[in-house]
Amino acid sequence: MADLLRLISVTKSFGAVRALRNVSFDLQPGEVHALLGENGAGKSTLIKIITGAHQPDGGILEIHRTRVRHLTPAVARKLGIACIYQQPALFPDLTVAENIALRLEAASVWHRVRWAPRQAQAQALLQRIGAAISPAAEIRSLSMPEQQLVEIACAVGAGARVVIMDEPTASLTQPEQRRLFTLVRTLRARGVGIIYISHRLEEIFALADRVTVLRDGESLHTCALADTNEAALIHLMVGREVSQIYPAAAGPAGRPRLELRELACAAAGVHGINLTVHAGEILGLAGLVGAGRTELARVLFGITPADSGEIRLDGERIRISSPQEATAFGIAYVPEDRRRHGIILEMPIAHNMTLAIHRQIFRGMWLRLGAERRFALDCIQTLGIKAASPSAPGSSLSGGNQQKVSLARWLATRPKLLILDEPTQGVDVGAKSEIHKLIRQLAGEGLAVLMISSDLPEILGMSDRIAVMRGGTLAALLPGHAAANTVMTAALGAKENT
Repeated sequence: MADLLRLISVTKSFGAVRALRNVSFDLQPGEVHALLGENGAGKSTLIKIITGAHQPDGGILEIHRTRVRHLTPAVARKLGIACIYQQPALFPDLTVAENIALRLEAASVWHRVRWAPRQAQAQALLQRIGAAISPAAEIRSLSMPEQQLVEIACAVGAGARVVIMDEPTASLTQPEQRRLFTLVRTLRARGVGIIYISHRLEEIFALADRVTVLRDGESLHTCALADTNEAALIHLMVGREVSQIYPAAAGPAGRPRLELRELACAAAGVHGINLTVHAGEILGLAGLVGAGRTELARVLFGITPADSGEIRLDGERIRISSPQEATAFGIAYVPEDRRRHGIILEMPIAHNMTLAIHRQIFRGMWLRLGAERRFALDCIQTLGIKAASPSAPGSSLSGGNQQKVSLARWLATRPKLLILDEPTQGVDVGAKSEIHKLIRQLAGEGLAVLMISSDLPEILGMSDRIAVMRGGTLAALLPGHAAANTVMTAALGAKENT
């Protein structure tokens, strides 16, 4: 069978840093080829070479059995290559239909916009992938999972022969994941080749035909999924055994730290929330996308203040009207979208770490850069952040290390309550294990943790108790050792079989 795509001994360097070393990779028609590796292993660089965003320094790139010497994004699209990135590349102020049209319609000075066909085309593509999204909705009004579904609709509409999926299910609910898997299998049956990147190994074994593992910029191993197992792949990716992804609790929880009584916010769509989080406890917040989990976090952090109800912190009734007030009360919030709200990519790592304590570091009119650097170096060492220096930009870090920098910023405020929204989304298994150990360590030191996650194994593995939300309110409160089907039954509002 002729390859759709073939790379032979591809190399790529950025200055003195060798990103790829003699990487070989191929993709066949009707195949799902998984690409695995820790953050920083070279996956992103390889994908950017395939899509024409980067030019390789050496090696051979063949598309449809033809050698391509200078690939650009425009040429890649013409050759039938589409990429669905983990962070959707959409225009937030345009509608869904307009974003899809920008990808699919030919540009022309005399091009006349035909609004009705444009809307109909978008509606048909969205229905084709099972996405209940209005073509007239503005992108900024959509959740992260919905934006990913729009990206998938664009790729399907373009009729791509090579589709790259970079963490496509990072923010999807289980029903949405099942629809995506069905779509992937449909595309494969039509002869489309799919490069599938995911840190969720259960997805890889459910979908992929073959797998290639990258480590330190090298392609270590390629094999059929039937010839390997999860333990072998993890060992190849990280070069070590990761035996404890979910560390055990250090001890019993302490006194009530956060108490919510009939909390409601019409703007956020949450109501009737009765919940207690104890000092030293990790309370997992589960539920489907749209259930109100992130909305509750935003209420607690003062982004959309509560209309009614009661919030108590360490027994004292408080009112939170802004993020500044929340921070002053000792509440920290690490949001879901770290690239937009968690870390400023262009800003040095040290500046990112001290944003929440800027007035403490820089008292008066003096810039205490030495103090900031010492603080950043201490955080880098304590949290195990892999960075060239405190002055390196946030964009130079892998996803897991960006998440640690975002954590460092809020830990600097010495919070009483830490709210984590999808803390390990899009990070590799090694970084995930490190972040889990850090979260458990913080809880062991008495910090109350409210952890939102769409990753059910993470909820089950990390939570001391599990609160399940549905329709903007609390549907169930379960012990940490609850069964997966019990959590999903509560999230779906179904009756559990007995």
